[in-house]
Amino acid sequence: MTKRLFDLILSFIGLAILSPFFVIISYLIWKEDHGPIFYRGERVGKSEDGFKIFKFRTMVVNADKIGGPSTSEDDPRLTKIGKFIRNYKFDEIPQLLNVLMGDMSIVGPRPEVPSEVETYSYEEKRILSVRPGITDYASLEYHNEGEILKGAKDPHKAYREKIRPGKLKLALKYVDERSLMTDIDLIYRTLKTLVVTRT
Repeated sequence: MTKRLFDLILSFIGLAILSPFFVIISYLIWKEDHGPIFYRGERVGKSEDGFKIFKFRTMVVNADKIGGPSTSEDDPRLTKIGKFIRNYKFDEIPQLLNVLMGDMSIVGPRPEVPSEVETYSYEEKRILSVRPGITDYASLEYHNEGEILKGAKDPHKAYREKIRPGKLKLALKYVDERSLMTDIDLIYRTLKTLVVTRT
């Protein structure tokens, strides 16, 4: 089975199973401030192609204009429902649409904003040789990213110092070790992490 076919099958199944959550979460987001349901930020994908990511909006409208790209657990831009959604990683569910569209894969390095990709070294640009994903080694290692950044005066500076170096190393690890079995293992570990850390 090819990786693309694997992605399509899982994304169709995921959307079918999670469709009730789509409806409920969409309503709760709209109810809080009547703003957009989705956040469509710019990201860089395979071969440096840009695309707009689908995420449930967890922040106030125009949050990207009043703060940086990194978000701490105590970020004042977070909405009430947004804090809950992020805690359970529900904000990532809509990225299954990006998988269907071919922008992303189920498993792969997390996509970054253009300003971060511009700082990649020659070696780090190898990350862009594969489709970005919803989960990978770094998603497991830094599943509590918001907690790590909590209390930082400059969350994005803290991200670059405490998280970014490790994330890039783990992204390159995935590029070197990628296979269907690796993807299955990472999906299993991701689901296990979500259950264990959120119960």
